[in-house]
Amino acid sequence: MARPYRFGFSEFTTWPWSFKQDVERYKEHGADCIEVCEFKLAHNDYGEQLEYIEKHGMTVASVQAKVHSIFVDSMAATPKDPADRVHAIKEAIELSAPHLPKDTPFIVITGAPPEGNMRKTVEATIESLKELGDFAAKHHMKIAFEPLNPININTDTAVWGLDHGLELVEKVNHPAVGICIDSWNVWETPNLDEVIRQCGSRILVIQLSDWKMPRSTADRYTLGQGEIPLANMIRAIRATSFDGPWVVEILSSLHLDGSLWKSDMDEVLRKNHEAFDRLWQETNS
Repeated sequence: MARPYRFGFSEFTTWPWSFKQDVERYKEHGADCIEVCEFKLAHNDYGEQLEYIEKHGMTVASVQAKVHSIFVDSMAATPKDPADRVHAIKEAIELSAPHLPKDTPFIVITGAPPEGNMRKTVEATIESLKELGDFAAKHHMKIAFEPLNPININTDTAVWGLDHGLELVEKVNHPAVGICIDSWNVWETPNLDEVIRQCGSRILVIQLSDWKMPRSTADRYTLGQGEIPLANMIRAIRATSFDGPWVVEILSSLHLDGSLWKSDMDEVLRKNHEAFDRLWQETNS
């Protein structure tokens, strides 16, 4: 019997694995979609690699381009100029789009605010997202803006909390620009259920992991092993009639004791799929 949801994994969850390993093992662990990380694609001809996903009976849930922020972030220190970074995102869309399902979202964040100027960073991001929205729409793709956790303010973002993320997306006001809800990033948002309701049809993709007081900006946990009230969040998202992909995205750090990236990653995938199944059943009513 077909599942009532689309479930998969982000390639960030298994960072040490190759693209080929990710596709094959995700399928073995019951995924029907995958969040592609561009850095794992071997060259600029993405067709054969992305079609490998389809051959394994999966679809692409979303894409994390090598450069996916308007300003410099912790994952891509270059290029420095926001215009060049927007160009890099456009290039990723152009190379990938012919091999992706219609309306596949590309994740975009602000990046770190230069000289701490959050207002200027947000204003520039709004204009850049309008431009990217136009470009994505021409290629039948979408842009999913992702607000991050406030611990990332100095390294990756000028926007934290789902409420602030929604406010930014509303200012962009573009049909091809929506929002990405990442449980680890937004779970502490005040009145989260109501904000999720307000997001409504703007929600393009859900990223899931669990939270314990972090030891770095990349220290996430298997679903159900942390403090996030995931059932409440999932119930609120389901109430919006969201029918897009749910992907487990667990960032970690190899230098941390107990890092999931140093553990049995097959076991990580198994545990998280089982946990999501339990959460889905719990939120059926």
